[in-house]
Amino acid sequence: MRTRLKLRPGQKGTKRLVEEYGDRLVCVRYRYDEVHERRFKTIELIVEDVEWRPRGKRIAADTIVDVRVEWGEKDLAVRVRQAGGKWNRQKRFWEIRYDRALELGLEERVVSQEAYNSRNR
Repeated sequence: MRTRLKLRPGQKGTKRLVEEYGDRLVCVRYRYDEVHERRFKTIELIVEDVEWRPRGKRIAADTIVDVRVEWGEKDLAVRVRQAGGKWNRQKRFWEIRYDRALELGLEERVVSQEAYNSRNR
């Protein structure tokens, strides 16, 4: 089967379907079955509308990320160092592999590049 025509709600040929389905109608397609010599009119409907937040960009496990450890959190700094982290004096952040930061439960302390840039303006 091939789709030859795809119409948006409001275009000629969709009026009756728009009246029936309203804002739930996404599109109307005309599909053709050449073997059986049939034409099918199909519609795409919205059946659920719930709130959703996209995840941030996924970070590869071996990516080096900056982690914020506050002054006085000596135990945490030791754990970061033991996990292979290195102190970056210029940035004033610990640099560690992302997967190891997750193992230590430091996901909330990972500093995005945008945050770093805005801090140093």
